[in-house]
Amino acid sequence: MLMYETALSKERPRDQATGLREMKRSRPVKVIAVTGGKGGVGKTNVAVNLSLALAGMGNEVMLLDADFGLANVDVQLGLSPEYDLSHLISGERHLEEIIIQGPGGVKIIPASSGVSRMADLTPAEQAGIIHAFSELSCDVDYLIVDTSAGISGSVVSFCKASHEIVVVVCDEPASITDAYALIKIMNREHGVTHFHILANMVYSNRQGSELYNKLALAANHFLDASLSFLGIVPQDERLRQAVQKQKAVVALYPSSPSSGAFRKIAGNIEKWPEMRSAGGQLEFFVERLINSENELGRLES
Repeated sequence: MLMYETALSKERPRDQATGLREMKRSRPVKVIAVTGGKGGVGKTNVAVNLSLALAGMGNEVMLLDADFGLANVDVQLGLSPEYDLSHLISGERHLEEIIIQGPGGVKIIPASSGVSRMADLTPAEQAGIIHAFSELSCDVDYLIVDTSAGISGSVVSFCKASHEIVVVVCDEPASITDAYALIKIMNREHGVTHFHILANMVYSNRQGSELYNKLALAANHFLDASLSFLGIVPQDERLRQAVQKQKAVVALYPSSPSSGAFRKIAGNIEKWPEMRSAGGQLEFFVERLINSENELGRLES
């Protein structure tokens, strides 16, 4: 009897662990691309701090640095990764092996910096990176994708593979025109119909709303696309100080105005509806989305 009970007690943890892994792999992951029409709008800062704000709300968050060749997520956080996406592309490492632990429990996938080869990935290599996420067994609620600036092929690929697109703008004419150019290409050439606008480095809610209205009026008039205003991140000396210290402002100065803004935006993101079906194109974590869809159908039948 004792031998039977001992054997049974050894089997249960394995069964429970297997069940937990299956649950994690079947749960849909919310994938959000953070992008911008031009450099210098604070896109990476937004991606980093939103990741930490979401993690601070109890979510499992992964941050992908998809600014190939000019990676700076690790620089902003003072990290020194041993491996990065260049090792994934070369076949030297699997995706799981290059993940590093960032502040606040955020899992970070670093890109390479100063490697010209990475700045010119083929569509097949970009697809390979996206497909690799389906092999991950770790628990993830949100994947934040920090794209490069502009309208390159990699920006288009990673935005299309995400469920939501956040376009970061600031109060500069080039920022507005380049953001509109990105939205126009994603809409007319790739069928993306919804975008979230985040106004960064502004002095007031009114200024942020005006930036959003400029884009929304043009999109409503010329494009088959809808824009929604995600919120603002104010000009904040504490944010500048955090960048200089290679820290996230939400961690270093949690009571600062910008930290409060990032937490508010993260709260808005948490209210977004879950993805329930695959879009029929190349997507991050598509297998988990399909598994979730099948499970939902089984429960409803």
